[in-house]
Amino acid sequence: MLDKKFTTGRTAFVLAMGAMIALAGCATIPEGDPDAMAAYEEANDPLEPTNRFFFEVNYAADELLLKPFAGWYYTALPNPVQDSVRNALRNVSTPVVLANDLFQGEMDRAGVTFMRFLINSTVGLAGLFDVAGEWGYPYHDEDFGQTLAVHGVDEGAYLVLPIFGPSNPRDAAGRGVDTLIDPLTWVLPQGWGIVRAGIRGLDTRARNLKTLDEIRKGSVDYYAAIRSLYRQRRADEINNGEDPDGLAYPGSANLPEIEELEDPEEMSETGTGLQVSSEEPISESNEVN
Repeated sequence: MLDKKFTTGRTAFVLAMGAMIALAGCATIPEGDPDAMAAYEEANDPLEPTNRFFFEVNYAADELLLKPFAGWYYTALPNPVQDSVRNALRNVSTPVVLANDLFQGEMDRAGVTFMRFLINSTVGLAGLFDVAGEWGYPYHDEDFGQTLAVHGVDEGAYLVLPIFGPSNPRDAAGRGVDTLIDPLTWVLPQGWGIVRAGIRGLDTRARNLKTLDEIRKGSVDYYAAIRSLYRQRRADEINNGEDPDGLAYPGSANLPEIEELEDPEEMSETGTGLQVSSEEPISESNEVN
């Protein structure tokens, strides 16, 4: 059973990466134009034609499937129930967060993660209620992509993965490692990971129905805006929300700014594209289109 799970996940990942590499020849490097070459190098997106293709595929899937279901989810479930769903998903992800806290040598943050799991799994009724947050143990996220960055691994070229959305080689590899170190990968049925990812993507998408639409409508190039916001969010996560000038990591320099979004650091990747993470309860201002 364990070998089957590993083989299935590895095969899917190899196929996705293989498709990206197979189409790499579509990229064109500008020659003879210093300004165009500078913009090309700053974007660090040599697979842009291929990435744009998968971006459009993911966008279509979001419009046809995820967004409508997220609208129903938002309408049908009261806000406290949706908050409990998010809290429970965070709680079951604690082993991965704790492992990466330790891998990064962040002992204080590891202590917070452990206390959150202990409190919320008991007093918080299996994580349905974020009692730990109310008691002074705020939530934070960590993943192996961040761990690699902390230890000096460069992010590499920008990628848009089918279904998973914005990424890069470092974060794509980190996603695979996080799956392998997650105890639930090995003790629960094979489809559990898909169900959990689906619920998480649905919940996050529901919290940002209006925000994503505003970003799209306010962007001259939606693809470039999402690419920029993804990098800004990852830089913020890797630096634990601190000034990147004081905690630089490879690839964090010269990040472009997006003015349309007041809080670009609050964005997170889920489901079929890039969604804005929700540290706060769902706003009543979100509207289902």
